[in-house]
Amino acid sequence: MSSGFTAQPLPTWRRAVLKVGSSLLATPDGALTGQHADALAAFVTASRQAGREVVIVSSGAVAAGRGLVPPQAPGTGGTGLGGRQALAALGQTRLVGLWQTFFDAPVAQVLLTHDDLRNRRRYLNARTTLRELLALGAIPVINENDTVAVDELKLGDNDNLAAIVAALVDADVLFIASDIAGLYTANPRTEPSAVPVLDLDEVLPVHLASAGGAGTAAGTGGMRTKLEAAMKAAAAGIETVLFDGRDAACLARMADGVLTGTRLRAPRSRLAARKYWLRHAPAVGCVGVDAGALEALRGRGASLLPGGVLGADGDFARGDVIDIAFEGAPFARGIAQYAATDVRRIARRHTRDIDAVLGYSYGETIVHRDDLVVLPDPARLP
Repeated sequence: MSSGFTAQPLPTWRRAVLKVGSSLLATPDGALTGQHADALAAFVTASRQAGREVVIVSSGAVAAGRGLVPPQAPGTGGTGLGGRQALAALGQTRLVGLWQTFFDAPVAQVLLTHDDLRNRRRYLNARTTLRELLALGAIPVINENDTVAVDELKLGDNDNLAAIVAALVDADVLFIASDIAGLYTANPRTEPSAVPVLDLDEVLPVHLASAGGAGTAAGTGGMRTKLEAAMKAAAAGIETVLFDGRDAACLARMADGVLTGTRLRAPRSRLAARKYWLRHAPAVGCVGVDAGALEALRGRGASLLPGGVLGADGDFARGDVIDIAFEGAPFARGIAQYAATDVRRIARRHTRDIDAVLGYSYGETIVHRDDLVVLPDPARLP
């Protein structure tokens, strides 16, 4: 097995985010290469054939841009922010083009900044777009919008972006492909006594302290950022897997559900973490529903559509947490896809009428089933 890592089962998953670092996509002189992407893409293809969904968070745009300009060109060394932004702009299409060569399915480029994920409305818009892409059978390839994200480009940290994306798309697991086999007790490149860490229940400060910085010239994140990403993912109930993305045999085993790397566990399941948050988040409004919607949400795990909505109380905005009530008794809670004023206008309407009534549409649901939790059984409900 790989570098002392013995085989263990992968966590059960249906949807995953795969983060691929620059070190796997760039040659030593900084040009883009598909040498290791081939095996990574084969893993994605095998997973999709098994009925799973994969979102790729890929670094490498700056490296791709560097390979397109003469070595003496200003800024190609990547030391200046403007130069790196220009290289990223040049390299984005090459990066997406590289991934497309490995798939028959369409590849969709999605560029995000952390501001897109902090702003609730933009967060929901990104979430809706990614859901639609997956429903269409596309493979989203996500990167930071380096050409405009000044602060994020300075950090250059797609590990943490991948963790945020994993929560955004409700992934079951975050796969982080690196140029090292997994987590060790110390840096194995400098400490011969370092031993593999196969399984970790919780990332602690001692683990962060033993992690180094960037491991290669092309990469901008090291093991520390991967552990930070794992902590973010764990908070959302998402496990993280660290493995060697250069090892084709390791990837072939992963396609069969076997890991030779490090498994970083989450304290509770993704669904449990999300339900816990929704149940305890303060609701800022309420929508009333009819008996049909009550049965659909409680009995069938459906989304809340406008046809079953009777009205809305409060002045909530899109993205706020709201209660869902039947005859005045709240029985569920979720994240509103529409503001209260919009809900009142489309209540009792068919989903096909939303665009005509509002002049725009955020989708057919008032509350999507992935953003909804049924509350403990209230005594007053039928």
